[in-house]
Amino acid sequence: MSDWLSAIRRNVPLHEPDQASLDASEAGVLMAITDHQTDPRLILTKRAQHLSSHAGEVAFPGGKRDPEDGTILDTALRESFEEILLPPEKVEVIGPMPLSISKAGLKVTPFIGIIPHDLELVPSEYEIESLFSVPISYFLEASPPDFTIREYLGVRYKVPCYHYENYIIWGLTAYFITDCFNRIFDTGFELVMAEPLSETDAK
Repeated sequence: MSDWLSAIRRNVPLHEPDQASLDASEAGVLMAITDHQTDPRLILTKRAQHLSSHAGEVAFPGGKRDPEDGTILDTALRESFEEILLPPEKVEVIGPMPLSISKAGLKVTPFIGIIPHDLELVPSEYEIESLFSVPISYFLEASPPDFTIREYLGVRYKVPCYHYENYIIWGLTAYFITDCFNRIFDTGFELVMAEPLSETDAK
């Protein structure tokens, strides 16, 4: 499909982020997509093993909102520069997608942005173990993702899981990929993220 970028620019603005009523801290992440015309790529990171949260997991650049951030978009852009040296002025921000609540209770808003494909990105030595990209065709043309089961605070979560090269993409990152791309490209991948534990399971 040669008009993926056109679909992104056309369809992302149709989805306003939800306003979750939960009184919780906010976080913003950037789903940066390269401007390759034939097969744009999604930028992802693998977090360093020594970090106190989400150590060793695949994630989008982003993080928790700081008091000096004017908006949650500012958060996503600031964190992206700190983590992978992505200059904010090089990001064509298309818009936000519906937020979700992380397992740590953060309200996380993903932003879709298009970046030059020849931009040199440099991972932070302290925060990022590796930086990689995945063709969006991998997510759009493959079968629906596998699901792993995780339990958190008495709830069993069905977590989408992708296996790309030596990376496992799961959790909220995989959820955003599956949910956002379904909204943008109408992939038809339905997500059922959680179900209560049965009395037997809870014992």
